Amino acid sequence: MAERADRGEREKSDLIEKVIEVKRVSKVVKGGRRFSFSALVVVGDGKGRVGYGVGKANEVIEAVRKATEQGKKRMIHFSFHKNTIPHQVIGHHGASKVLMRPGAPGSGIISAGPIRAVVEAIGIHDINVKALGSTNAHNLVRSAIDGLSQLRSFADVAARRGKPVSEICTLEY
Repeated sequence: MAERADRGEREKSDLIEKVIEVKRVSKVVKGGRRFSFSALVVVGDGKGRVGYGVGKANEVIEAVRKATEQGKKRMIHFSFHKNTIPHQVIGHHGASKVLMRPGAPGSGIISAGPIRAVVEAIGIHDINVKALGSTNAHNLVRSAIDGLSQLRSFADVAARRGKPVSEICTLEY
């Protein structure tokens, strides 16, 4: 029993949980307004897996917990190369577009808040991101994940073309 509890605590400590946004939302009913909270959370392991979740509840803590659980269920693995992405990519969702470019070593994460949380949770340290169009947090997170899902590793591209990886990889870092 104690072993299972330790394993659960260890899993939680390995994951990076970033609360991006907490909003107070209301529902109009006969007696007036009913307030509740909506939370947007990004969950990642810092090794290439990331997911996001949205939770609603009457209390902030409960909304964040629900969003975190949903984010853990939706985790997807993405490929990256030496703390950056292998190539430029544009992610879309709704009216939001996210342009992601590989960053030079030591340049850090140059990005807006919601996208920064996604990139930090996935474990990328050097990247240049520009948000185009709508800056709605939900759409930015979804467009960032869409852009990351379009990434192809150098090994995948080399195998598809039938060439060695050294011929495909042009990044000097």
